[in-house]
Amino acid sequence: MATVSRVVNNNPNVKPQTRKKVFEAIERLGYRPNAVARGLASKKTTTVGVVIPDISNSIFSEVARGIEDIANMYHYNIILCNADKKKEKEIRVINTLLEKQVDGLLFMGGVITDEHIQAFKTSSVPVVLCATADEQRKIPSVDIDHEQAAYDAVVHLINQGHRDIAMISGHLQDPANGYARYQGYKKALEEAGIPVRDEYVRVGNYRYESGLEVTKYFLTLDPKPSAIFAANDEMAIGAIHTLQDQQVKVPDDVSVISVDNIRMASMVRPQLTTVAQPMYDIGAVAMRLLTKLMNKETKDSPELAQVVLPHELIHRNSVAHR
Repeated sequence: MATVSRVVNNNPNVKPQTRKKVFEAIERLGYRPNAVARGLASKKTTTVGVVIPDISNSIFSEVARGIEDIANMYHYNIILCNADKKKEKEIRVINTLLEKQVDGLLFMGGVITDEHIQAFKTSSVPVVLCATADEQRKIPSVDIDHEQAAYDAVVHLINQGHRDIAMISGHLQDPANGYARYQGYKKALEEAGIPVRDEYVRVGNYRYESGLEVTKYFLTLDPKPSAIFAANDEMAIGAIHTLQDQQVKVPDDVSVISVDNIRMASMVRPQLTTVAQPMYDIGAVAMRLLTKLMNKETKDSPELAQVVLPHELIHRNSVAHR
């Protein structure tokens, strides 16, 4: 057993002839090392748990790709769990992953509640928030400045001469896609001396269908908005399609802008002007930060491990000068 262990773990203290015999036996018997037993002995499973809010959303799949590539580079395996943006399921999945003795945890989600914080604090392994952050900034995180991203989008509309600017918001209880992006919208309008009108703000659910429905409502207003800022691309694409269905030209009659830069943003016509989140980089940097915490490579306290990546306004064809 000791000789086989040395061969499997690439220990140099094995004669070449013995190593050859062991490998021949491994191949003949179809032997695979017992990862569970190895984990019990080393107290490491080389496995990382990843909680993702909606696996069908292309933006999260891009984050997952970044996580996976860096995990492979550092020889970690990934357990990916979909939580459907439901708090009870998120807490259950977190606890399940910790019970499976993962070496670290990456969490993508919306609202970080006290229950989430309690689960993270009682974890014996490092936790990194990915594409989100807790309000107290106590948990290490990798994200963008969502308020600034929204602010930049709305300022672009204002610079193009728009004053009647509506917003399809995310849930305002959501600190990133919802509340922070609404705050960025509000700040841009207030700085330009444009009143924030309640009827120009409606909450969507980040889905294409809510973009369709909210835009139908905007078209009943007087005056109608000359521009729509959507909290994410999927709702913005819904807005474009409703406008086109109602014979409203985009961007000649109504401009549309959003945040995220999913692949579909460049496929819709007109192509969508949007603020790009570096989603692959967010996943990659979050995984690298987690490897540092797992291997105790960083002396920073968790409060200092708050990484904010840059965003970029991508100019396309859905915004016109007023």
